[in-house]
Amino acid sequence: MANVPSKPSIPVKKEGSSSSGLFATLAIPLCLVVAICIFIFVLGHPSHYKGGDPANEPVDIFGTVHKGGVIVPVIMSFILMVIVFSIERFIVIGKASGTGNVDAFVRKVQALLNEGKIEAASAECDKQKGSVANVVKSGLKKYREIENDPNMDTEQKALAIQKDIEEATALEMPMLEQNLTIIATLVSVGTLMGLLGTVIGMIGAFSELATSGAPNQAALSTHISEALINTALGIFTSAASIIMYNLFTSKIDKLTYAIDETGFSIVSTFSSSHK
Repeated sequence: MANVPSKPSIPVKKEGSSSSGLFATLAIPLCLVVAICIFIFVLGHPSHYKGGDPANEPVDIFGTVHKGGVIVPVIMSFILMVIVFSIERFIVIGKASGTGNVDAFVRKVQALLNEGKIEAASAECDKQKGSVANVVKSGLKKYREIENDPNMDTEQKALAIQKDIEEATALEMPMLEQNLTIIATLVSVGTLMGLLGTVIGMIGAFSELATSGAPNQAALSTHISEALINTALGIFTSAASIIMYNLFTSKIDKLTYAIDETGFSIVSTFSSSHK
């Protein structure tokens, strides 16, 4: 009877990845709703205008921002998204780092591997937890499974351990990078929406200048203010997005380097001790 070829293993989608996707689906419209409510009920409150009439000049920064027009709540929702997703990434990446310092964990595991204490290194992974520890523990588990396999030579075993570490890394990394694309997108979208608000404000200003006779100074200043407010909010959104994106990218690169460094140590230890 012919052997039926086994199907290639399909990586199991981590629960954290789906929960992050659900979080993004709920957070984006919620941020927009909250921004609109703030724009209407907080910034647009009559107390921020002379005589309590929104048709008059604003008396504080809240009324001034409210004069920025309909683009303002959209940009405000982007700012809220940057804040919300930054907090979410801080929590997720913090959990991925584990309970202790990653560098100290890597050094301790390397020291135990050099001494041939595989079980002790695995125990350290249980203490550390997080993505780095998960990948290292997977590699150590493979180490023990194939160590005495008579059907493979040392080179094949080392390659098998390395492949297992790479597969474990491939499962962990998407969870770390989840929702970073949203922050990266806000870098460009925030600037473009600010520019759109600027253009709308300048169109209104030039329309006032194009009227016959002396232009309405109050209306002209309102349109110029609208343009500048949208410009400022758009620049702030873009700047905040760039800072947070680079910060999280740096943290993820640090975790990736720790995984690669420890994985190399596992393979090297196996190769040197099974010559």
